Amino acid sequence: MKFMNEFKNFIMRGNVVDMAVGVVVGAAFKSIIDSLVDDLIMPLIGVLTGKIDISGLSLTIGDNGLVLTYGNFLQQILNS
Repeated sequence: MKFMNEFKNFIMRGNVVDMAVGVVVGAAFKSIIDSLVDDLIMPLIGVLTGKIDISGLSLTIGDNGLVLTYGNFLQQILNS
């Protein structure tokens, strides 16, 4: 019984409850942002770039074949 009382006191502290609310709101906000990027922003970028898939953009540097896949990087930034 003492364990349950201590646990209840721990849970009822403001920090734990605030953290739990933050996790729930953050998860919901992530899905909203993912939808915004996937459904609105990326199609507009596709139109502006001539319907090129932005994640496939890359740049080859030098004779040794160094490839920078900056399109994938940009895609991840927009998804964040």
